[in-house]
Amino acid sequence: MSEFKNTRNTVSQELIDFSMAIINAENPADTVRKNRQLMDEITPSAVLALVDHLVQLNIPMPVLKTGVNKLLNLFHTSLKNNPGTEPGKDSFIDYLLRNNAEMDMRLKDIRPLIRKINQDKNELEVKRELLKLFSGLEIFDAHYVIKENVLFPVLEKHWPDYRCLQVMWSFHDDIRRNRKEIINVLKKVELDLKKFNELAGDLFFNMLAIKFREEKILFPLMQQSIPAGELKKMLDDSRDLKFPYVQPDFEVENPEQAAQKINDEVELGTGLLSVKQIILLFNHLPVDITYVDEYNKVKYFSSPKHRIFPRAKGIVGRDVRNCHPPESIDIVEEIIEEFRSGRQDKASFWIKMGEVYILIQYFALRDEKNKYCGVVEVSQEISEIREIKGERRLLEWNTDKF
Repeated sequence: MSEFKNTRNTVSQELIDFSMAIINAENPADTVRKNRQLMDEITPSAVLALVDHLVQLNIPMPVLKTGVNKLLNLFHTSLKNNPGTEPGKDSFIDYLLRNNAEMDMRLKDIRPLIRKINQDKNELEVKRELLKLFSGLEIFDAHYVIKENVLFPVLEKHWPDYRCLQVMWSFHDDIRRNRKEIINVLKKVELDLKKFNELAGDLFFNMLAIKFREEKILFPLMQQSIPAGELKKMLDDSRDLKFPYVQPDFEVENPEQAAQKINDEVELGTGLLSVKQIILLFNHLPVDITYVDEYNKVKYFSSPKHRIFPRAKGIVGRDVRNCHPPESIDIVEEIIEEFRSGRQDKASFWIKMGEVYILIQYFALRDEKNKYCGVVEVSQEISEIREIKGERRLLEWNTDKF
């Protein structure tokens, strides 16, 4: 039967001591030599429990990630040889694996070009092709988005030892940042070959390392521990997010079903609206809305035609702190604490994403007695608003759609 249960896995003190010695670089060669059997017998569930324990030690994330890379490199052979189970065809895990394979092929296409640019960094045609291929890797970010918004919430629910996901998410962000830096280096007239090689090496290592960890740790444990119904639901919940390369053949969804055919109207104080009307109203506002209740649980998000940030139904009921990469959790907690205490009612950020500007605002919700009832996040694309000058008093239609 399975070696993994939906209960907290214990991690041996021997494995903890070994790991801390590697992380702290305490006689690493001698440590490895004395612990060869421990490394040879490591299992996916033991790795899960170990990383969960290390996260709870509050080791700084950069130090922890470097340590995890060292440890998983030492565990590589044992994990590689660990027998897994083939996922069902066209299952959620199957599509993740097939997209991983497509990503791997694209990295293989880039390798010979890296060798060529190192032979002559002034070869413009090679440089242009590298820019095209590295820019094309952006589509694979959809794989990480599905994990963060669909997969991680389910694992948090079923796995007490889920904190390895925080580390994995941080690696996702490293990959995103790394890819953007490579593109910026390739766009410059004079190629900084040393910097390019460092960035490309980091990107290849992280993308392939995450692929290996998914396929040898994450996915096998999911198959052993997550009910088939939940796995199917994860595939369904990925419908709006879309996989990067290989797409499931989803059945066409009836919009009326999503709106729940309920005739009862809701008294809103200033009017009566049906459930369907409320859904339509929120989904037609030109903003992304996410509501987090007073218990820090995500309760609702809107589904406008053009979302700014991806969302999946799996985040509903999730602790909001688990919906963000580790590096931004402190900011999330500070906003909530300031709102809960009553010291603040609003927090605003604005960022540039590609060619567009995004305004992100958080508002504290309070009832008539001024009791804190949660926070609403409102995100809006404001590029056009920033360009407004003068006045427009006459009706003008947008004819782009015709």
